[in-house]
This record gives sequence, C-alpha cells and structure tokens, in this order.
Amino acid sequence: MERDQVAFEAALHDAEQRLQAAVRSGDAQALDLLLDDRVVYTGPDGSTMTKEQDLAAHRSRTLAVEVFDQQDLHVAVVDSTGITRVLARLEGTAGGQPFTARLRYTRTWIHADGTWRVLAAHASAVADLG
Repeated sequence: MERDQVAFEAALHDAEQRLQAAVRSGDAQALDLLLDDRVVYTGPDGSTMTKEQDLAAHRSRTLAVEVFDQQDLHVAVVDSTGITRVLARLEGTAGGQPFTARLRYTRTWIHADGTWRVLAAHASAVADLG
C-alpha cells in the first residue's frame, strides 16, 4: 500500500472518530465542519435528514446521544472517496424519548480542500446478539 494511501486512511479514521465525538457531545460546530453541505442521512426507519436538520437536532438537543460505543470500524479509501463502516451501541434521547440501539453505519466521505467530509450516511438496526 502506498504511503499516501496509508495517510489518507489514517486521516479518514481520525475524521470518523471526531464525528463520533461530536455526535456524543452534541457539538454542532464540529459536525458542521465534518458534514458536506449536500449530505443526506438515511435512518434505520428509512427517513432522511439534511445537514441543516441534523445540526438543528443537535443544537436543540432534540437528539442527544450520551453513549456512542464503537464496536467495529472499517475504513476504505479510493482516490478522494472514503467509506467508513461502523458498528456501535448508542444510548440517548430522540424527541424527548429515551432510546438504546445497536446500529451499523455506512458513511461515504469525500476529501476536498484538505479535509474529509461526509456526503452520505445510512444507519441500519442490528439485532443485539448477546
């Protein structure tokens, strides 16, 4: 593997970790920097959310994730496109209702202007196997 490829993958891994930390802390300012303006998030129920809707949910604490326990992470980079696949256990509140979920996220990232940003994200519920 080329040195640049290793560095790109390490930078994407770091961006994924910063994204998870921003979600956990509700840091809309950090999320704003990590999400492309065109990002669309598709939730486990098939609903979609734009960047502005996502940021508003974090700012208002309508969505508050107290626990984001990463259980698995895979990173792949091809040219200026990256994919992260994350398995995580989450706990928090959404719309005032507590939730606990085990989710698998697939995020498509683009590298532009020297940084990684999420262009698309999807989450699917995963059965808790134990």
